[in-house]
Amino acid sequence: MAIQLVLQMTLVLLFIHEASAQKSSLAKPGCSQKCGNLTIAYPFGIGADCAANQTFTIFCNNSINPPKAFLSDNIKIQVLDISLKAGTIQVNTPVFTNCEKRTNDQQLMLSHPFTFSDTQNRLTAIGCETIAVISQEGLSVGGCMTFCNISSIIRNNSCFGSCCQTRIPPSSKFINASLNSINGKNGCGFVFVVDQNWFGSRTDVYDVTDMEQVPAVLDWRPSGSCHSFGLVNSSTNSSVCGRNTICTEQDLCSCREGYEGNPYLLDGCQDINECARNNFNRCQQICTNTPGSYTCSCVDKWVRDGEYKCMKTTDPYGYSKFSPSLLVIFTSLGVVLVLVPMFLYKVIKQRNKRKLKEKFFKRNGGLLLHQQVSYSESNVETTKLFSSKELEKATNHYNMNRILGQGGQGTVYKGMLTDGSIVAVKKSKIEDDSKLTQFVNEIIILSQINHRNVVRLHGCCLETEVPLLVYEFIPNGTLFEYIHDHNEDLPLTWDVRLRVATEVAGALSYLHSAAAIPVYHRDIKSSNILLDEKYRAKVADFGTSRSVSIDQSHVTTKRVQGTFGYFDPEYFRSSQYTDKSDVYSFGVVLVELLTGQKPILAPRPDDEGRSLVTYFMSAMEENRVMDIIDVQIADDGRKEEFMAFAKLAYRCLHLKGSRRPTMKQVATELESIRMSDRSAAAQQNYEDVEYSVAELNKVWDRSLSSTSTSTYKSLRVDTEPLITE
Repeated sequence: MAIQLVLQMTLVLLFIHEASAQKSSLAKPGCSQKCGNLTIAYPFGIGADCAANQTFTIFCNNSINPPKAFLSDNIKIQVLDISLKAGTIQVNTPVFTNCEKRTNDQQLMLSHPFTFSDTQNRLTAIGCETIAVISQEGLSVGGCMTFCNISSIIRNNSCFGSCCQTRIPPSSKFINASLNSINGKNGCGFVFVVDQNWFGSRTDVYDVTDMEQVPAVLDWRPSGSCHSFGLVNSSTNSSVCGRNTICTEQDLCSCREGYEGNPYLLDGCQDINECARNNFNRCQQICTNTPGSYTCSCVDKWVRDGEYKCMKTTDPYGYSKFSPSLLVIFTSLGVVLVLVPMFLYKVIKQRNKRKLKEKFFKRNGGLLLHQQVSYSESNVETTKLFSSKELEKATNHYNMNRILGQGGQGTVYKGMLTDGSIVAVKKSKIEDDSKLTQFVNEIIILSQINHRNVVRLHGCCLETEVPLLVYEFIPNGTLFEYIHDHNEDLPLTWDVRLRVATEVAGALSYLHSAAAIPVYHRDIKSSNILLDEKYRAKVADFGTSRSVSIDQSHVTTKRVQGTFGYFDPEYFRSSQYTDKSDVYSFGVVLVELLTGQKPILAPRPDDEGRSLVTYFMSAMEENRVMDIIDVQIADDGRKEEFMAFAKLAYRCLHLKGSRRPTMKQVATELESIRMSDRSAAAQQNYEDVEYSVAELNKVWDRSLSSTSTSTYKSLRVDTEPLITE
């Protein structure tokens, strides 16, 4: 009898152990959830039958000790960690290099649903005077530059000098990295996409040069229906979540409160027994578990005192006896105790909301803006301050369908104010004090400018978590799009190009010499020139602009900022920005209009370089300008007009700023060409520009020489500094 009882108890214990193991398993029933030390949680699975679909299938290589996990779609990618809560996996990615004794693939392709996380990864390069470039679909979409200095000798966990980092584009599935030498020497460099948390924890960042792989973070999302903050109906076949789950704001499955486990399994979210865990319940005496929660009760001769506590009663029947008068008193007291906290809650909530707005106002530069107004004669004080509610309503709560564009400085939304006017609302991206200074600077600059060819600032909002700027709405996109994407609605004829160039030159001439306080734009490029409803030019993006006193000849900056292909080589060498630096950038725009080419060209068989400027200079010196005219306008104008336009661009691109014309002279000559009064422009002889294409190649082409076979169509560093002191 005793033996039979022992056997029965053993069977019960085995059943309980098996049920507990099945309950806590994160893998699909019947599937292994371990590959070495790594836990493989569904929708991932070891083998096709254990995963949600083929893309989540994990290959576990048991021939290695300990076993290692790899993505089945790309067995070169090792999986290091899986997070259901964050919707990420950490994997090993290659360290790309151009070292002669160590070569590897310079690109990495991911399959659906994996993308490189733009929030947790950074493109990192290590080398001496090296430009690291990341490309997608033949387009160079970002990069950073390293320099040779003491930081390469001091071994620590900081990345500067001979180490540089930058963000990667969102939703990237394909990484193609390349390294280019600044001085033309074939140095040894390294470039890789890396988890910034792992990289920052290194005691010596330069030991990465001895590694072939580093950890990076990939985002993933389940394939199927998922609605934010909605309870999931697991009875529908299209649901990717199991029972007792919700869908988070990031479109990920999560167990409801009171449940835990794997939300992607049908019954993966199991009820938490709060009563069995002291830290999960607040009951003073008796705790009773319920699905997703628990209830509290009291032992005999005790009564409830609130939701969790109990108090002893002197009444033998378990109830306290009160007189009617005491009942009235306690009832009145209860009403007061309820109403007063409610009133105080509302008062405190309003006060906290007001303090939060004041905090945002100060943090977003309200005090700095006030200080600037105190020392400025501009009309900043007349700039309207919008409320957060007003702009939230105007943009339909910043609906994604209202997004006009995104960049390094923020996101721009289309909005409608209460008076029916259409505006553009820029939600700034403030990461540090320098970005905040750029934001306030843009308000100061635009508030003191009144020109028909400069985008107009309506006002700003400083009481939100990130500052907001409100501009006039410019409906027809950028000049860059019309030059290079060939819009059929507006063929960019020669007359249109002449008019746009003249309007932009007039605006820059106004900024340099006619505004109350002279302004240097510092980022003139075709993507910062917008076209309004009548296709008139509007100069935009004054975040890096600077006001100067009338007797000031230049602005000295601690770091060089600008866009590859546009910024002044003299400024690059001296860190001194002048009005002639704007002239140089505008000269590149003129060459874009004339040739239809992008500032950074693809490599050519005759090896004329990737810089549009050197390509254009070669054509001018070899007297073959007519061969590089954009075919779309070749029949629109006369040769004399094209040559006058090209000679003007040639003078704007002189290596010495003192030899370039002023923007006022440029505007006058463009107006002469446009009005067919070409006598003055035609007499200008470009032979007085005393430098050769070889000299210009020495400045730029060495910095863009390629050690990779990847195709270059554009190279932009729109917001990140190119050089940091």
